[in-house]
Amino acid sequence: MLKTFARTTTPIIKLAKQNFPRTVNTTIIPGVSPSSLSSTTKYGGKYTITLIPGDGIGQETAASVKTIFKAANVPIEWEQLDVTGYTQEGDLLFKQSILYTPISKLGHQSFNVAMRKELDIYASLVLIKNIKGYPTRHKNVNFAIIRENTEGEYSGLEHQAYPGVVESVKIVTRAKTERIARFAFDFALKNGRKKVTCVHKANIMKLGDGLFLNTCRAVAEDYKSSGIKFDDMIVDNCSMQLVSKPQQFDVMVMPNLYGNI
Repeated sequence: MLKTFARTTTPIIKLAKQNFPRTVNTTIIPGVSPSSLSSTTKYGGKYTITLIPGDGIGQETAASVKTIFKAANVPIEWEQLDVTGYTQEGDLLFKQSILYTPISKLGHQSFNVAMRKELDIYASLVLIKNIKGYPTRHKNVNFAIIRENTEGEYSGLEHQAYPGVVESVKIVTRAKTERIARFAFDFALKNGRKKVTCVHKANIMKLGDGLFLNTCRAVAEDYKSSGIKFDDMIVDNCSMQLVSKPQQFDVMVMPNLYGNI
């Protein structure tokens, strides 16, 4: 199986072989001097490459990377450097900073969620469309996913009520649901879109998602004169429709968790 997998990665391996001799990556790691890291230097017919598995799934993917390169007989000597997240307060971040939440440690709230709340970045907009010149399974795909960013399951309100029992609170408010619904309809209006679909699970979460759905319906009434249609779809069915007939969607609005999935 590894040989078959290696054959499928031949273009990647060739690219790697071509670029190893002239690739030098420099990074700033707290407590580690860049001069202490091996450069991409060739020793005994092999190139020494520094591998930083990082946090979370990085541990698994790093092992897979080693397996793939070994199966393809790429001349590499791995130098593994185990570095994970660290905490720093009081200083401004570099412009190039990328924030990630450590997966392996408890007690860290998502940095992204914290910033969304602090700055009230309430709408997430993702555009999905075919790229001209690239063959795809589905043609004429062009829709927008809009999700509420500041509440729902990602409110960050959870605690261990008892050993082995965790309570996680989902927050849905009429005010913030109306705000994201109007954002979706205004986006549709400004960009010549014809339909807004509310994605929900109101058949089970009758109060929480029920409020989200009913609020979207109420907002839709204000845009009827603009010719924008409105419908709704249960998230289970929506997932199936997205992979079977994505052309039917135009603008989709939904709570935080569903839009992230």
